[in-house]
Amino acid sequence: MASGFFALLDDIAALMDDVAVMGKVAGKKTAGIMGDDLAVNAEKASGFMSSRELPVLWAITKGSFLNKLIILPLAFLLSAFFPAAITVILVLGGLYLAYEGAEKIYEFIFPHPHQAETPELEDLSKEEVLSREKEKIKSAILTDFILSVEIVIIALGSITNVPLLTQIIVVTLIALIATVGVYGLVALIVRMDEFGTKLIAWNDEENSISDKAGRFLVSALPKVIKSLSVIGTIALILVSGGIFVHNIHFLHDLVESIPAIIGEFIMGLVIGFIVLLIIKLVMRLWKKMKS
Repeated sequence: MASGFFALLDDIAALMDDVAVMGKVAGKKTAGIMGDDLAVNAEKASGFMSSRELPVLWAITKGSFLNKLIILPLAFLLSAFFPAAITVILVLGGLYLAYEGAEKIYEFIFPHPHQAETPELEDLSKEEVLSREKEKIKSAILTDFILSVEIVIIALGSITNVPLLTQIIVVTLIALIATVGVYGLVALIVRMDEFGTKLIAWNDEENSISDKAGRFLVSALPKVIKSLSVIGTIALILVSGGIFVHNIHFLHDLVESIPAIIGEFIMGLVIGFIVLLIIKLVMRLWKKMKS
């Protein structure tokens, strides 16, 4: 009986070793998309009244957990019964990520005409503020769903040759980290200016250390969000390029002779702009047909 108990402990230890090793592999593969997830959600969680930032972020976080509860079982079923579908979904997701990255670059080079300015929050009624808040929460949860699918599929695609139980544990941990870690960092980012304001009011001295630190945090918030947007765009291109290079042999052979990161970036950028061009042409034809 004792020997059976120790054998069980040994099996659990071996499983945890496999989980740790595979967790590192999956974590490296999903780091880029998590960076984009962080950038996107930091942008979407900002722009609310100070007193509403954390409640809004908590609502988005709960939606993210619900997304994972829907995505994870479906992903594990596909892995168990239709493993080939993982690669197909991965490549389709890569096309979406490449398109999104290319669209951001295109909009930076050729900005769209500015829409009419929306009224400030102070000029809106309570009902209008809550309505706008709900719309932004729904948009953030939808974006989270798309990014969560990619995180789960990328994590699952990187450990397809291990037992299903190990896949379930590793991918579930990655999904939890993606939610808790990303939204925890988002909470810190969106409250930077609030914390900075408290530091400025910490004492009555002028130009004290707390004043300097507070002013730095207040002024740094928009720059941090803008920087995350740039980093997220680069991450989109790299992640999508990596998906194409590692799952389509023809594309892998094209960039095999150059450094991996450069090849993946080029491939993601080129395919992204091809998809962007196709979508713009289709939309233009659709408008002509409707008119």
